[in-house]
Amino acid sequence: MSQSKTADPVPEDKQAEEEQPRSPREIRLVMVGLVVTMLLAMLDNLIVGTAMPTIVGDLGGAEHLSWVVTSYTLATAASTPIWGKLGDLYGRKGTFLTSIVIFLVGSALSGLSQNMNELIGFRALQGLGAGGLMVGVMSIMGALVPPRDRGKYQGMFAAVMALATIGGPLVGGFITDHLSWHWTFYINLPLGVIALAVVVVTLKLPKVRNNARIDYLGAILLTTGITSLVLITTWGGQQYAWGSKQILGLAALAAASLIAFCYVEQRVEEPMLPLSLFKNLNFTLVSIIGFIVGFVMFGATVFLPLYQQIVQGASATNSGLLLMPMMFGMLVVSLVVGQVVTKTGKYRIFPVIGTIVMTGGMVLLSTMGTETSSFTSACWMVVLGAGMGFLMQITMLVAQNSVELKDMGVASSTATLFRTIGGSFGVALFGALFNNRVADTMKERLGEHASAGASKADPSQMSPAALKQLPAPVQDAYHHAVANGMHTVFLWGAAVAVIAIAASVFMREVPLRGTGKDEKAAEASLEAAAV
Repeated sequence: MSQSKTADPVPEDKQAEEEQPRSPREIRLVMVGLVVTMLLAMLDNLIVGTAMPTIVGDLGGAEHLSWVVTSYTLATAASTPIWGKLGDLYGRKGTFLTSIVIFLVGSALSGLSQNMNELIGFRALQGLGAGGLMVGVMSIMGALVPPRDRGKYQGMFAAVMALATIGGPLVGGFITDHLSWHWTFYINLPLGVIALAVVVVTLKLPKVRNNARIDYLGAILLTTGITSLVLITTWGGQQYAWGSKQILGLAALAAASLIAFCYVEQRVEEPMLPLSLFKNLNFTLVSIIGFIVGFVMFGATVFLPLYQQIVQGASATNSGLLLMPMMFGMLVVSLVVGQVVTKTGKYRIFPVIGTIVMTGGMVLLSTMGTETSSFTSACWMVVLGAGMGFLMQITMLVAQNSVELKDMGVASSTATLFRTIGGSFGVALFGALFNNRVADTMKERLGEHASAGASKADPSQMSPAALKQLPAPVQDAYHHAVANGMHTVFLWGAAVAVIAIAASVFMREVPLRGTGKDEKAAEASLEAAAV
């Protein structure tokens, strides 16, 4: 039996103060800081990714290139649930500001790096801060705005996501070409200072004092488990074979750590991640849906530009623009859904529609071949984006509405973590499926006559420029191989997305917390939703 409880809870008057409605003007002012912070969190990897070839050329150490990204990703994923819990225990504003400062310090030091080892270490520090940025934005949003009214503002976050995805590579390319790679990190500083200033001045939340002991053992076990999972998805099929002792060892470590974590969390006074949250049916279901949304979204954003560049001959210069149709569909639908939820208070139908549309979009994308036009593929991308537009903000909304206010940070970090881990698994699984299908197709089309040039057609290394240097038969074979690889990737993605449909069907319509009588109805339904 679980013995977990909240020690020295926030006084009732403090909770009431935090739940008091804010004026629209006050919320809009705070939103400026939150939106800028979210832009920081989403832009960084996209900008830095564009500059990586230049960074390697300057600092050397190409053999450590992958760790520049991996160190950041690991630190972000591992710290996400910890930031959420710290915000619940010691106050969201202070925790949020601390994460911004750490991120900015890591950015400045990354820009000052003199060798690859320094850059890897400072990127890890930057990732540590980044883990608290998105969680801080979502948990503060959850504390300021009742779920019933949150649809008014969720379009802003969808717009930031679209802007970052499209603008990140453009900004990274411009900085690399006209300034220096150091500015891919320094650009965070003015944006971060603006976010800090706005949050400090405009965000008014009660101070929280809690004498509960931090669940250090739980934090260590959870961090170990998350780190092992991310390394499995990063290294599997790339640096090490899936059946290698390294990957199997990491899998065993992840399983042991997470099992031990579940055991510890049922016995500590203030668990890092209260397992009782998963007794709420809606919270469990949206966690599953969030994992699959991350699985589908990150996989699509990685492989769609590859298809457009290799098969359709699109330019890689403005690679962010290649995803504009998907982002357009996501943005428009998210705006509409947000307004409808605010007016009606109803949301259950949207996860059902969203998962069905998302699955349909994956099926449509699986039909792309070597003759598919750019217009047709753009239409299918709009469908996929629309499906995710129904889900992106709704999953966070339902997760936050499924918990008490004191657990808002944990709910936000858990939803973010599931989406992040889903993205890691999506990229890894899709990558393995894609590479295997490409290799098989190349053998089928070229057979024993495969030349030395064909052997150079490595799907993980091939670029449009390099492809043009190969013989015409090899080019044709590779075009078909990539198209076949996409078919496999998106068909499997659709199969996984069916699980999200099933999860959405079982979701319950729990009234969204608002004010007055809505609040009492929501509290009663929240208790009834626990399984």
